[in-house]
Amino acid sequence: MSQPDGTLEGFITSKKPQPEPLATSQEVRDRGSIFVGNIYRATTPDEAQTRVRHLKHFVHRSRKATHEIAAWRCMVLKPGRTGLDGPDDFELKQGSKDDGESWAGGKVLKVMQNMAVIDAVVIVSRWYGGTMLGPARFAHIETCAEEVCKAFKRTEELQDHLTTLRTLDDILSDLRNQLSTLNPEPPSDSLSNPESTPDPPDPSPSKDQNSRKPDYGGLDVTKAKRLIQARESSIKSVRALIAKKSEKI
Repeated sequence: MSQPDGTLEGFITSKKPQPEPLATSQEVRDRGSIFVGNIYRATTPDEAQTRVRHLKHFVHRSRKATHEIAAWRCMVLKPGRTGLDGPDDFELKQGSKDDGESWAGGKVLKVMQNMAVIDAVVIVSRWYGGTMLGPARFAHIETCAEEVCKAFKRTEELQDHLTTLRTLDDILSDLRNQLSTLNPEPPSDSLSNPESTPDPPDPSPSKDQNSRKPDYGGLDVTKAKRLIQARESSIKSVRALIAKKSEKI
């Protein structure tokens, strides 16, 4: 399917889902001018340019910004490389556009560099209010860029924690299944023997319980960290039970 051509008609007629910003900053207002930052995921410079055109021609079609200041940083595969040889197969592509606001794109790019934001494009939109702001405009541009970059880093951190949680869930599920195999059903004759002592209930969940994947929707970083600690504690406890039962076999 072809990419949108950058015009309003191109974005409207495109059958691809329209991109949503990962974060949008608060408006900064100064003497009639308005500044707003947005950050989008972008894994290539071409994708970054598409996000800029989308914001300019589609999102802001009814309220055109005076300047759409953008910067991007993308880790891309080097020509002729497969990615199988590790980090050396990749290179960082970065750039910026002032869109008529001289030196502004470089200011946004500097914020991204300082905060180690990669695979994203930051766009700071300015609606000129009729009064020249001088150097203050750069402070406002940087403020908007910093706000969305911080949100981007929090999102990345949360995704890393969720990945860790799901890995720990899989490990815990495997260990509980292993523990269940060490808790065989009592012999049938024990039911008719009043002197026999049944084994204690199996502390491990059933296979149906193990197969249910937890829903981590709505988690924040703090809660995710606590859950990781809880999973690690559970894994340690189940491993200790397995070791104890294995000694009796």
